[in-house]
Amino acid sequence: MSNPLIKNRDRFAASHPEQRFIVNGRNWGGLRMGDNGPALVLIPGTLGRSDIFWQQIEALQGRARILSLSYPSEGGIKEWGEDIAALIRQHKLEGAVILGSSLGGYTAQYVAATYPDLVSGLVAANTLSSTGDIQERPPYSLDLMAVPIDQLRQGFTNGLTQWCDGVSPYQQLAELLLLEVGGRIPEGEMRARLNALKIAPSLPEQSLPENRRWTIESEDDHLISADMREEVRTVVQPGRAFIFGEASHFPYVTRPENYTAMLEEVLGLEGGDVPFPKGSAEVRL
Repeated sequence: MSNPLIKNRDRFAASHPEQRFIVNGRNWGGLRMGDNGPALVLIPGTLGRSDIFWQQIEALQGRARILSLSYPSEGGIKEWGEDIAALIRQHKLEGAVILGSSLGGYTAQYVAATYPDLVSGLVAANTLSSTGDIQERPPYSLDLMAVPIDQLRQGFTNGLTQWCDGVSPYQQLAELLLLEVGGRIPEGEMRARLNALKIAPSLPEQSLPENRRWTIESEDDHLISADMREEVRTVVQPGRAFIFGEASHFPYVTRPENYTAMLEEVLGLEGGDVPFPKGSAEVRL
């Protein structure tokens, strides 16, 4: 049976091949799209390339200036923060809203706190705000730069195949992510992504105004626990928290219309098909 998520992602990828950006000697992948409107920087998690946000990019194309990124195979959070700041300057995206999911959410928090003069808003999505005990848990407890890559890939595969039983609402998502695990994310990039969280620096304190900080979370997120979600809200102190009841760790894929509507709100764009109540500190979806 064909998978419409994979079909649509592949269609988008074929018409929008990933560009390469060399920054400080590191080779980033990315998509730079749009010449008008507010600026938006998108940073994926461990299992996504720049095109993982294809549904939001297509919906916002022509209304926003978008830079969506794929990680290099060298460096970590600190170095990537320097690179992202350089890319924002290079592409004249100063004042961008920066959204990161999972690993990208930690990276986005670091960039927003370290370079507040370059960003106007932070969206910390399905993420964590500390990595204190992460080295005790697999795969981070392994020597990530030396363990066979097949072992690392198999760990992700074992988790994702549990959704491929024909019963899970996330079967199509799992099939898409298995392609990322199976080779769309090359070995060097996969190791770097995992190792970046293992050796991540502590996050500096945020200085952006509270009404320019948002969080996104899913109550059925199998990777980010309720305690971790609460910690993110405590650290980020968002002016608005978007909370999905059912969306998995990847709501930009599973709930694209809602996700786009959230981005329209944070970017100040008209035309959201899913309006949210004004002034509410929490929006449940």
